[in-house]
Amino acid sequence: MLRALLPLLHENTDFNVLVQGIERGLTDQLVTGLAGSAKLLFFAALSHRIEEPVVIVTHNNYQAQKIAEEMEEWLDPSEIVYLPGEEIIGGEDHATLNEERTLRLKGLKRLLFDPPKLIVISYAALRMRYLPKEPYRGKHIKLSVGSEIEPERLVDMLLENGYERVDDLSYPGQVARRGEIIDIFPASGETPVRLALPFDEIESIRTLDLENLRSQASLTDIIISPAQERPLSTGERQKLAERLEALYEEAWPKIGDETRREKFTLHVKEMQTLLATHTMHPLFRRYTLTFQQTVSVLEYVSRSPLVVLDEISRIQEVAAQYEKQEAEYYLAERAEGRLLGELPSGFTYTELIEKAHLKRLYVSFFIRNIRGARLKHVINFTTRSGQTFHGQIETLRQELSRWQKQNMHVLFLSKSIDEAHHLSRTLADEGIELDVLPELTYPLPKRAIMTVSDLTQGFEWPATRLVLVTEEEIYYRRRKTRRKRTVTIENAERIRHYQDLRMGDYVVHVHHGIGRFMGIETLETLGTHKDYLRIQYAGTDQLYVPVEQIDLIQKYIGAEEKPPKLNKLGGSEWARTKQKVARAVRDIAEDLIKLYAKRASSPGFAFPPDTPLQKEFEALFPYEPTPDQLRAIEEIKRDMEAPRPMDRLLCGDVGYGKTEVAIRAAFKAVMGGKQVAFLVPTTILAQQHYETIKERIDAFPVQLDVLSRFKTRAEQQDILKRLARGEIDIIVGTHRLLSKDVTFHDLGLLIVDEEQRFGVAHKERIKELKANIDVLTLTATPIPRTLHMSLLGVRDLSLIETPPENRYPVQTYVVEYSPGLVKEAIERELARGGQVFFLYNYVQTIYRMAEELKSLLPEAQIAVAHGQMPERELEHVMLDFLSGEIDVLVSTSIIETGVDIPNVNTLIIYDADRLGLSQLYQLRGRVGRTNRLAYAYLTVQKGKILSEEAEKRLEAIREFTELGSGFKIAMRDLAIRGAGNLLGAEQHGFIAAVGFDLYNEMLKEAVQSLRSSDEAQVNAPHRTQVKLTIDAYIPDDYVSAPHQKIALYKRLAHMEELGELDDLIDELHDRFGPSPAPVERLLLITRVRLLGELLDVEKIWYAEGGIRLLFHPDRARHWHPMDFAPLQATFGRSFGIIAGERLGLILRVQETDLLKGLNMLIQALSLLLEESKQKGVISHVQ
Repeated sequence: MLRALLPLLHENTDFNVLVQGIERGLTDQLVTGLAGSAKLLFFAALSHRIEEPVVIVTHNNYQAQKIAEEMEEWLDPSEIVYLPGEEIIGGEDHATLNEERTLRLKGLKRLLFDPPKLIVISYAALRMRYLPKEPYRGKHIKLSVGSEIEPERLVDMLLENGYERVDDLSYPGQVARRGEIIDIFPASGETPVRLALPFDEIESIRTLDLENLRSQASLTDIIISPAQERPLSTGERQKLAERLEALYEEAWPKIGDETRREKFTLHVKEMQTLLATHTMHPLFRRYTLTFQQTVSVLEYVSRSPLVVLDEISRIQEVAAQYEKQEAEYYLAERAEGRLLGELPSGFTYTELIEKAHLKRLYVSFFIRNIRGARLKHVINFTTRSGQTFHGQIETLRQELSRWQKQNMHVLFLSKSIDEAHHLSRTLADEGIELDVLPELTYPLPKRAIMTVSDLTQGFEWPATRLVLVTEEEIYYRRRKTRRKRTVTIENAERIRHYQDLRMGDYVVHVHHGIGRFMGIETLETLGTHKDYLRIQYAGTDQLYVPVEQIDLIQKYIGAEEKPPKLNKLGGSEWARTKQKVARAVRDIAEDLIKLYAKRASSPGFAFPPDTPLQKEFEALFPYEPTPDQLRAIEEIKRDMEAPRPMDRLLCGDVGYGKTEVAIRAAFKAVMGGKQVAFLVPTTILAQQHYETIKERIDAFPVQLDVLSRFKTRAEQQDILKRLARGEIDIIVGTHRLLSKDVTFHDLGLLIVDEEQRFGVAHKERIKELKANIDVLTLTATPIPRTLHMSLLGVRDLSLIETPPENRYPVQTYVVEYSPGLVKEAIERELARGGQVFFLYNYVQTIYRMAEELKSLLPEAQIAVAHGQMPERELEHVMLDFLSGEIDVLVSTSIIETGVDIPNVNTLIIYDADRLGLSQLYQLRGRVGRTNRLAYAYLTVQKGKILSEEAEKRLEAIREFTELGSGFKIAMRDLAIRGAGNLLGAEQHGFIAAVGFDLYNEMLKEAVQSLRSSDEAQVNAPHRTQVKLTIDAYIPDDYVSAPHQKIALYKRLAHMEELGELDDLIDELHDRFGPSPAPVERLLLITRVRLLGELLDVEKIWYAEGGIRLLFHPDRARHWHPMDFAPLQATFGRSFGIIAGERLGLILRVQETDLLKGLNMLIQALSLLLEESKQKGVISHVQ
């Protein structure tokens, strides 16, 4: 932290004159000349020095967030609040997951309940209309342990505040109720909470872990913010309905066009229906402006603040743009019949700044006239931005000497203490001595020092005698700052339910084939209630499957989105299909096992353990590695250190950090004295990997080069010679590396990126290269964990499933195509220094579309890329885009795979309804690759009448967020693609025939049966059948959501350990409250089954006056009559032994008293288990 530098500015004369002017109440002052991060020091010192809160206003969200994050280097995070605004006019009407709103609600809550010293907001947030401070404070719900509230009343209050009612929480602004248990994910993004309310009193408030759905730490109270800036009460909804009616009647006579009349009528009906059903709609926020009193966010600041307008000319420019765009938006919406009446817009610049009674401080690098301002005082600070040295250490030494002669305090900044020590050693070798100080104190030492900071820009401020130099400026590296994520959305939630069963889903029954799940029903047979899954087959055939057989059913996951053919009950077709797939699966399993065994027995090079240099290299990684990355690195290193050739597949989504894992493996290979070949499918990727690796190894004695078509013939020949002589340690290249003229001095590691994208001939050459060296293959296509588990022991896989920390979900909008919206979206991205992908999938007219965009955005550099272009031309376009020379790339779906450009954070898709969900997922993965908030606009033709199929597709796209069901469908498609890549494309047909899950199960069984010995089969535990006619099920009034109920039945059916059952009992109580009697009996039956399996009991049933138990014939011989003596002593005459061919036991109990019998049985089995443990009778006792 750099807080110790603030006194340097507090002692500055100009700064003190400025502060005195603020204290005297001067309304308009101008500060100029602040360069680089000198501005941050000024803001921090100002906030620290004056009494009133400081509000910094910037021209856009990106700049505001950047300042707020970097201010944490100077002030404590608790002193800072960041508020983003809605930058796309009308965009909030279409956002599927609005993270900016979450951040804004969090900021508003801080302003109300924990006022900060420094508020950083964008102009978009400043111009927004909010409820007055006290009414908005009153919308917050304070909940305390011990306070009384009826559960449904609490849910109603949250719904009135804009929350969404769901079965399971996924993201902020949701509430779920299950009986006396209420889960809330606060809209302001704090950790979700779980409330227990027995007898209408809050018994407990606990934080909730969305990954395992269990409650965690206890809280005494919590304040829940509304999910909207201006939520509607019941009275306001009624008022809005009346207002809509009045606007409609007022507009009706003025509308001459019949089509527009129809549109307005439909619009009003839709709004009224939503109001009647308590459903929120973004347009309500606009209509309520006709009667709600509103204020600017400045009214929320606790005392009269100092408003600092940063880069005032830019703020005035965007203010004018917003006013113009909003007027155009209202005009267009009214013309389309989607908006009624003249509605108020956001606050104008004149209202907010020029006419408001504020203390204003304008900040501009140059002295300039400011429209509407009467400047009382101008202060010019002389500062210079940090100099970039490009690794020229001699120049740095000369500058340091100059600074020291001028008695300047010189601070070198590095991101971590490890990097600081590394950099100080590097500079010491060049004759520059520095002291490393983890913490700064005032006064500063006279010698130049090295300290820790995330700042990326330095500065020179002669008047304060201060110089800051960042590591980035010394070496011109692009430093990555760790963004402080303020909203938590659990990664596990993204795919937790992608295999949930929903009504209408296709399912596969192991014995009966493909059918359709039609729901879960509680049926009564012979006086006993039980839950059944109803499955529809071909024709009118129906099958009721008891829930205890749920493990025979899997969700059908087939290729693409084509519906499968339903089987007929009792036919032979399914049996034939299964036999055909079983043969194919066994062949694959045999091939995999042979290949694995051959490679395991081949001699290979055992790399030495990690060197100190390896540890230093890894410490310089500018991000925190994810647990998955660390596990993958550990697995790869273990393979490399083994005396057999490694052949490992590393699988992880684009941007999840596979390259860093591969680089660490490459560095280890070089430290072990071997060469590394990094093989990639395209010239662009070769260049990208080369740049990435170069940036990482720059400070280390490792020689790197790249071999591709971008090198001249002479350069290629030189590289080949140096490679053969061993002068190159790591070579990155395309299939050019596979040519016969390429020879290595001592190749030890081959890294192959996306092997499936190479041709057949190239794959054969890769096979030859693989013979006795270590091989690491990278793929971005997901390999499902279930498939990974099936292949354990026959294929070495490492999976990276967790995205990097602080990755934001992409803000996804589904909108009608409009040139105005496109212009706005592109301008916003370019304003923050980013680039844009514009996806247009029509090659014939792609150049015309590019021309349209050029006329909209004459200042932007726009280029075209499509698959029919000559390869070299396409490569040059992509390289220009990569280097930042092109702002907007108009492209076909060739960008779907293999392009990694972190600076592209806006994607616009033309005719999104024509693309498949998995395609959309891949395309949307092109943006949001860094810790910068990214935007995806899925556009459809204005006024287009969609077919029923296209409408369903569009509906699915509307849910297409990382947490939506569309994402889960895409995951399924990609899972099958991943399986095809791993096992061979010919497997697609077999997967489609039986569904992915059953195919996977058959593969697992084939692998196990081929690898297992007969003895292992004999020793395998047996399944215990429990057949007791007792009410044991999950009632609807305990768990109402069918998918939750099915998930619980599945867990019970697949349970193998008593500890799992105890965990589930705790979870049920935590998630759903105390279990009712039928659930208690279901849990008892599961405990009986698990105990029975530990004791090798074949079946348990009721007959002839008692509960009977039969041991498996293989185990019966282990028992001796004396082993049952404790049972005889405990149960007396109620206990008996069944002798004869099969050994069994009986507990005599009336059929009407089966619950008592169940408890007796659990006691009996527990006693037997204890006895067996002591005698060592059962080998697999857990």
